[in-house]
Amino acid sequence: MRKPSSKIKEDIARLQEQLKVAETREAERIGRLALKAGLGEIEIDDAKLVQAFGDLAKRFRGGDGETRKSPLTQNPAGASSGANNEA
Repeated sequence: MRKPSSKIKEDIARLQEQLKVAETREAERIGRLALKAGLGEIEIDDAKLVQAFGDLAKRFRGGDGETRKSPLTQNPAGASSGANNEA
């Protein structure tokens, strides 16, 4: 039996709300980790930071196997050496 379009629209709205909640939770986690690592204390262009996050994501996904240090793997001034403890 086929779903009426109104039911599908309700499902989409419900899923969009779930997505919004999940993205907010993920953003808060990444934000806390970035602050813990000292990224809140440095001035960096957003585009460069997004690129660095992309490089970091590739590294942890096994992307291109690149092992060079990205700006995020260096210990920023004032950051504790245990910045990577939260996962």
